[in-house]
Amino acid sequence: MSETPLIADLSGPEPAPLSGARIGVVTFPGTLDDRDAARAVHLAGATPVPLWHADETLGDVDAVVLPGGFSYGDYLRAGAIARFAPLMGKIVDAANSDAKLPVLGICNGFQILTESHLLPGSMIKNDHLKFICRDQVLRVENNQTAWTNDYEVGQEITVVLKNQDGQYVADEKTLDELEGEGRVAFRYVGWNPNGSRRNIAGITNAAGNVVGLMPHPEHAVEPGFGPLDPDASVYSTDGLGFFTSVLTTLVGESK
Repeated sequence: MSETPLIADLSGPEPAPLSGARIGVVTFPGTLDDRDAARAVHLAGATPVPLWHADETLGDVDAVVLPGGFSYGDYLRAGAIARFAPLMGKIVDAANSDAKLPVLGICNGFQILTESHLLPGSMIKNDHLKFICRDQVLRVENNQTAWTNDYEVGQEITVVLKNQDGQYVADEKTLDELEGEGRVAFRYVGWNPNGSRRNIAGITNAAGNVVGLMPHPEHAVEPGFGPLDPDASVYSTDGLGFFTSVLTTLVGESK
């Protein structure tokens, strides 16, 4: 009788922590993916620091992740209440400061970034009006941000998508500015799963320190637990590049 093989070899060594790198992961009431984001930070080699929405200070974190979920139950609209959390004021100030704190917003975190005006546009319900969960291919359009520099322009990555308010919208002038300034960070490949304008899956601010995207890279960071890469027939760890990218950024700034 043959043994059933493991789907992945998970026996590798733990990553060596990057000295001094502390990445804050914010939890709001209704957040779902904070532990997943913290795990991704750890696997990339940094120290995840839990932050609570009501905290009055960011402490000494070097970057911040706003993870996915349904903050405040998505009442009013997704991210609309979370933008008023005490900690969000500190994050907005730090992101807009000369220090340009790196901030990544994933799914609900992206919605919060638009509501906080750290990123332009807005997120509305999927054009098919249904919650969707699937493996999603993205194309990297901008690798000059704090969260994308470990990718190549044109690279296609496979991560997880799960949302009901995932349709990115903006007026034509804003969309033209995003295109003209190279601020579209990711586009959907193969199929637009929510009707987002111009197949936009993620964008960045002008400085490149703030990035928001609807799909979930934190769910594609470990062999055997991520989405299935359609080309290679292996489990994707493509999402880990977001978290190693910000460490590359921080190391470069510390030199």
